[in-house]
Amino acid sequence: MKKYLSLILVTVLATACATSPTGRKQFMLISPESAIVQSKTAYLNAVSEFGKEDKLADDQALADRVATITGRLVSVAVADFPQSADWEWSVAIVDDDETVNAWCMAGGRMAVYTGLFEKLKLTDAEFAQIMGHEISHALANHTAERMSRAMATQVGLVTVGTMSDHPNLTMGGAALAAQLALELPNSRTAESEADRIGLELATKAGFDPDAAVSLWEKMGSVGDGKRPPEFLSTHPAPGNRQAALAAMTQEMRGLNPQGKKAPVHPVTIVSANSAK
Repeated sequence: MKKYLSLILVTVLATACATSPTGRKQFMLISPESAIVQSKTAYLNAVSEFGKEDKLADDQALADRVATITGRLVSVAVADFPQSADWEWSVAIVDDDETVNAWCMAGGRMAVYTGLFEKLKLTDAEFAQIMGHEISHALANHTAERMSRAMATQVGLVTVGTMSDHPNLTMGGAALAAQLALELPNSRTAESEADRIGLELATKAGFDPDAAVSLWEKMGSVGDGKRPPEFLSTHPAPGNRQAALAAMTQEMRGLNPQGKKAPVHPVTIVSANSAK
C-alpha cells in the first residue's frame, strides 16, 4: 500500500505542471479555476473578520482613489488576460495605519492596508505599482501555486487530491490550502515575475514607470531597522529590486509612449461604508 501511495505521489508531482505568463514552469496540484472558487470563501472569511474587528476603513476619498487607480489597472489586465474578464474584482480597505501591506488572491480579490498610505505617502503612480504587482500575482496563478505548495506539505492531502471518487475530500483539502495561501508567502521567483508583469500593467494603464523606482526607495526606508514590514518580509531586498525595476523602465515606456490613461473598470470597494 505504501509503495502504491508513493507511486501516486511521484506521478502527481511529475505531471502537476503549468506555465506562467513569462514562460516559467509552475508546480500545480490545484487548478487556477479551483483556486478562484476556494479563494472566494477564504476572502469572504477574511473580510468578515475585518468587519467584526471594526477594521474596514470609512474614508470615502481613499475609497474613490483606490477604485479609480485599481480600475485602470484592471482594464489593462482584462484586455491582456481575457480569462479575468469575469472575475469578481474587489478591494477591501483595511483600517490599519501600522501595517504596510497589500495582497491579491485568485479571482481578483484584493486587500490594501491604510498603513501603505500613512507610512509611504504614496503618489497615485506609486500606488499603481503596488496594485499592479498584486494583480499580477492573480493573473500569473500564484495563488494556485501557493495552494499547491500548502497541499503538498499537508500529510495525506496530495494523495487525497488524486482520488477522483472522493470529491468532498479533495475539495476539503483545497479549502484548507486556500486559507493557508493567505498566510504563505510567494516565492522570490514569483515576486520578481509579478514585478515585471505589474510594471507592464501600470505603464499600459498610463502611470509613470519611474514610480516603481521611487516606490522601492520609500519601501527601503520603512521598518524599525530590525524587522521589515510585512509587505517586504519575503520579497527581494529593496535595493536589488529597485535596480532591477530601474533597468526595465526604458523598455516599459515603449508600451505606452504617450502615457495614455486606461479607462476605469468597475471594482467593488469593501469598506466600512459599503458594509453598512
